[in-house]
This record gives sequence, C-alpha cells and structure tokens, in this order.
Amino acid sequence: MTTMSPSKLALRGDLLDFTGTPEWAVVDAAAVRFRPDHWLLIEGGRITGVQPGDQAPGADWVQHDHRGRLLLPGFIDTHVHSPQIDMIASYGAELLDWLHTYTFPAEMRFADPAVSQAGAARFLDALLASGTTSAVVFPTVHKASADALFAGASARGMRLVTGKVLMDRHAPPALCDDVAGAERDCVDLIERWHGVGRNAYAVTVRFAPTSTPAQLAMAGQLCAAYPGTYMQTHVAENRDEVEWVRQLFPQARSYLDVYARAGLLHARSVLAHGIWLDANDRAAIRDSGAQVAHSPSSNLFLGSGLFDWHAAVQAGIHVSVATDVGAGTSLSMQRTLADAYKVQALAGQRLTAWKALHSATRGAAQALGLAGEIGSFDVGCTADVCVWHWASGAVAERRHALARDLHERVFAWLTLSDERNLAAAYVAGVDRLPAAAAAPQEVSG
Repeated sequence: MTTMSPSKLALRGDLLDFTGTPEWAVVDAAAVRFRPDHWLLIEGGRITGVQPGDQAPGADWVQHDHRGRLLLPGFIDTHVHSPQIDMIASYGAELLDWLHTYTFPAEMRFADPAVSQAGAARFLDALLASGTTSAVVFPTVHKASADALFAGASARGMRLVTGKVLMDRHAPPALCDDVAGAERDCVDLIERWHGVGRNAYAVTVRFAPTSTPAQLAMAGQLCAAYPGTYMQTHVAENRDEVEWVRQLFPQARSYLDVYARAGLLHARSVLAHGIWLDANDRAAIRDSGAQVAHSPSSNLFLGSGLFDWHAAVQAGIHVSVATDVGAGTSLSMQRTLADAYKVQALAGQRLTAWKALHSATRGAAQALGLAGEIGSFDVGCTADVCVWHWASGAVAERRHALARDLHERVFAWLTLSDERNLAAAYVAGVDRLPAAAAAPQEVSG
C-alpha cells in the first residue's frame, strides 16, 4: 500500500463504468461504458483522461499495469453501521429484539474514545479491503465515535458521510442523549468536520421510535440551519416497527410522514430499507428527491421483508444499495448485490448486472449529489478506483472462460466474486488497500 499519490499516474486495465442510468431489466443497456485494455490517466488525484492500452503515456507518468483485470469506480455504501462489525452474524432475532440483544450492548463500548478510535480504523480498513471507498455511516450516540470516523476517513482520503446518532428514548440509559446536549454535539461536529476535506455531516436519527418529537424537531431545525448537511435514518424496515411507529405517532399518516412533518424529508435524505411503503410514501420520496438505501442482505437475515425495487423505479425514486452491517452479513458489495438479485427474483423480476453495479457507483453518487466527484471515470472525478481479478478459484475461472458476452461475464463476476478478488484500491490516486487484504491468492486476470 502506497501512502503518497504520484503527480501523474496511469492505470491500465479493463475500464467499466456508466454514462447514465441503465433501464430496468435491459441487458443491452446504452448507459454501459466498457473500455477493455485502456489507460486511466490521473493527475493530482483526479481523472484527466482515458486512452487505448497500446498508446502508453510518457515516461513522466507512473504506470501500474493491471492488464486483464477489471477496473471499477470505488463502491459507495449508502447505509452501514461502523460499530456493528463487533456483532455481525448474531443469531436468531428480528429487528427490535436484535437491537436490544446485540446492537445496543455493542454500541455502549464506544463511549470510550479509545474504543471508538480503534473501531473506526478497523471498520474503515475493512471497507477498503472490500472495495468500498465512500460510505454513509451510522456510528453511535457518542460524539467520540463520529469524531473518530471523520479523523480516520481523513487520514485515508475517503469520502465519508456520518454524524452522531440521535437517540433520547426507548434505549438503554447509557445510549440516550438529550435534546440540548445532542444539538450542541451536532453543531460542534458540523463546524469541525462538515465540508473539511472529503467529509460531510449527516443529521443521524436512529429511527423514529428512539427520538422524542422534540428531538425530531431539533433534527429538522439542524437540517434547515445547515442546508449542505445530509440526513440519514431508517424507515419501514419491519412490520412490528411500523406498527410501533403508528402507536407512537398517531397524528402521522405513515412512518415516512413522521419524518416529513419534522422537516427531515429532503433531497439529501438517505432512508434505509423502505420495504413497507405505500404509493403515497413513494410519491413523497420522489417529490423530495430523497433516496432509499436498499439493504438486501440485512432484510433477508432479519426476515424483515422483500424490497420492491421495480415499484420504486416506476415511482421515480432514487435507489442505492447498502450492506447495512451488522444485520447485513458482509461489507462486500458483490455479495450484497447478489442478494439483491435474489430478492428481486422472488418477486418475479430480474436485476441486471448493470442496474446492480450502477446503484453502487454512479447511481449512488447521483443520489447523494456527488456525481461530479465519485462513482464514475468521468474527467474531473476523484480517482477512487478499484482493481479486481475477474475470477478467483477454479469454478469462477471456468465460468469466466465460458461467458458468451459482456453482461454474462460481468454478472458471473458479480455473483461469484468478493473481497478476495480485490487487487488494489486507489483513493484519490493512492493505493490504500490494507496490507493484510493484499495477500497472494489463486486468481485469474
């Protein structure tokens, strides 16, 4: 792993990204941009051009030859919990029981700044080792946990959106804040980190049941006072949760309406899950410009339900894809997208490799308002680039060799690959792949 970016860097390989949004269930999508054996040119950490592989850049360029490997923009994970890698793969509970049995005890440890710092480093390195270079992250209720994430991401050059969790009821006392104290912490974190380097602040409401109406109103006021900030929360994940929200907020038309009434539904809102939404909810999300962070692995693991992606597309909603670790069982975006395919298959729909990959690259960047920075190989974008072996192991190698066209080749890679296929992870032109993740493997290409 290098720690400094050369002023002029050229990466050679098979470049794959998107120029627009692939249509639903269309294999021959015009938005796919595939340039096999090309040089990706990077100056000062930004992409400056592309040229064919047989036209080598000059001697003043540092050249990394990844010929025969797949180059993709770094993945963007739009919903993930940094402390929950401590309790990933925990057995036998649905959402509400799972929170109290596993999640809250794990998050209590992050009151210690040393635990937060070590946890942030472990989590961020694990993201990079999975090919994820940008993320929207839930830390804990503790200010130190957000501080540690911002500092750790800054040290690695990553694009990070996060913020202290707001939670002033229906949680253990050790994890509850209060409205005034939480507001002070948020303002301090915003003024210290938001817009500094590649950091952005997210007003972070755990979910409606764990915030009083007064705290939700305060969160909405923060969004209004700092219009460049994001808002992240959970919505309509589990049927018991939806019923609980109905009892707690009887004046609201729906779970989503709780957030809308508090000023928390806007173009920079990241809404995790969104399984149990109705047509009015979908219309409200579309009209606000917010996005749904679909978390298929988590939904399957907790038995929460099956997200209707096609209905969201028909309603005009931005959909990104998220690992949602620790209910999600892997930080690997390929594993997560493979689960997304299975969820849609159960609904009689077919998720193409193009729609899947777009949702974790350019599509996620567009939903976050960051398409000029991340998610593609457009000139001017930050050079967040991951290099992947096309196949790892005898089965994948055989499947790769027999692929009949590009979509079949990429779909097989998406289904059979994971972090073991990762060869390099460049963040702003610097290879940040942790040393432990770069061990020799049995790979092809």
